[in-house]
Amino acid sequence: MTETILRRPKVKGRTGLSDTLLYDKLNPKSPYHDSTFPKPVRLGKRAVGWRESEINAWIEARESASST
Repeated sequence: MTETILRRPKVKGRTGLSDTLLYDKLNPKSPYHDSTFPKPVRLGKRAVGWRESEINAWIEARESASST
């Protein structure tokens, strides 16, 4: 099975995060840092993406945590 890589606009659409908050989740110095948020995959010099399965798992974990 091939892993789908999502680019930033798709990740934003799936998660509901803004550009700023998306990168704050990745920045350990940010008060909004989330160590569980999936790390991006480098696709080229200036391009990154995220594994769809990891984004889906993160969303599911957030939904599970909010329902308990």
